[in-house]
Amino acid sequence: MSSPVQKIADYKYQINTDYQNGMRVPGVIFADDRLIEHIISDNAFKQVANVATLPGVERASMAMPDIHWGYGFPIGGFAAMDAESGVVSPGGVGSDINCGVRLLRSDLTAQEVRPRLEKLIDTLYALVPCGVGSTGKIRTTGKDLDKVLTKGAKWAVDNGYGWNEDVERTEENGCIAGADPKALSQRALKRGYEQVGTLGSGNHFLEVQLVEEIFDEAVADAFGLFAGQICCMIHSGSRGLGYQVCEDFAKGLIPRMSNYGITVPDRQLACAPINSSDGKRYLAAMACAANYAWANRQAIMHWCREAFEQVFGRGAAKLGLHMLYDVAHNIAKFEEHEVGGKTRKFLVHRKGATRAFGPNRKEIPEKYRKFGQPVIIPGDMGTASYILTGTDGAMRETFGSTCHGAGRQMSRKAAIRATSGRRIDEELKSKGIYTRWRGRDTLREEVPEAYKNIDHVVEVVEGAGISKKVARLLPMGVVKG
Repeated sequence: MSSPVQKIADYKYQINTDYQNGMRVPGVIFADDRLIEHIISDNAFKQVANVATLPGVERASMAMPDIHWGYGFPIGGFAAMDAESGVVSPGGVGSDINCGVRLLRSDLTAQEVRPRLEKLIDTLYALVPCGVGSTGKIRTTGKDLDKVLTKGAKWAVDNGYGWNEDVERTEENGCIAGADPKALSQRALKRGYEQVGTLGSGNHFLEVQLVEEIFDEAVADAFGLFAGQICCMIHSGSRGLGYQVCEDFAKGLIPRMSNYGITVPDRQLACAPINSSDGKRYLAAMACAANYAWANRQAIMHWCREAFEQVFGRGAAKLGLHMLYDVAHNIAKFEEHEVGGKTRKFLVHRKGATRAFGPNRKEIPEKYRKFGQPVIIPGDMGTASYILTGTDGAMRETFGSTCHGAGRQMSRKAAIRATSGRRIDEELKSKGIYTRWRGRDTLREEVPEAYKNIDHVVEVVEGAGISKKVARLLPMGVVKG
């Protein structure tokens, strides 16, 4: 029996439109021969085919090498919808709206930090609330919460949690226009009252990292990176508010699709025309959650700076604690892309995918513009993370998108079963990685072998020409929820 997924080029595989009734475009997966075997066995390729049935999908339903099974869209999947004729689907954004990652670089070296590493991690753990249902030091209700939802990262900076340059170095300047708090349910609003500045649980983390290797000296210099340097990576999202927004709309749109004559092969792909009242309301709510996530990461970074100040006895500016960049992983955004020689407007859904715009796009901070957008690909706990840049190839092939991490190859339950009786903290300590964590099973759920090999995944996206490696970072200390 022939495979439903055919290799059409190096690092590129296709699901033809005759695979499933209703496919409007092919499915395209960026992978290699080893990774595609797991992707097929995981059945995530079927979700790529499902997405290809949605109205207005342009060119192809696509997925990255970190693809795995998700809700509606696969995690690691993305699609561009025509802004006039297309649909918006909450399943194409995900439950943790604007889960994303940012990197805080420093002038410190490993030699300076290693003797104080445990104290630094303990201080980060003390200053940044983490874990399931964690609440923070910031309380926002009523009009204050509305400002968080509509201003995003700028709200945090305006209230003393960071610097103006942080906003400039955040994707979308840390705020999507069109956010309307009235589009949120009371439960969603309530879940946002006390979670600004909290890490959460699962795969979210704070990591103190060592820049182990530089691949492109010119770009690294522009990004402020050097070998032997210490950085701090922050991975978090929109917390309970974002989850509630997704739940409200993913379920609420199911019975409303018939109003628009839309049928989907999986009810988890519930959607509405972008320009319909339902579509506009979801986009307004999603923007609120995305802005909340940017405010959240901004506040977390403020306390990370405070932790470094306390441990090293110098101000954040003197320690060189400047943010490199912040990228979103779960989001839908209006963007202009060239297709068939014409520039058109699309709503690009990225679910477990990173924007990777090539050089000279106006959306990129001027400081980085000639090199392409900084791309941050986090590892998890015991594995490397990467800094890359977006490329012209990504603009041609993937609507300016790349992978967002290694991607799970083992469910959380399977990881817990596989690590029965093991002390993951001791295993990491033997590798020189000091950990603090909150949840009972967090380290076992997030054990490194639960994920694909990140070096392999990054090799694929670079080989495919959609990202270019700049630096490889290794964890020295980790805070997990």
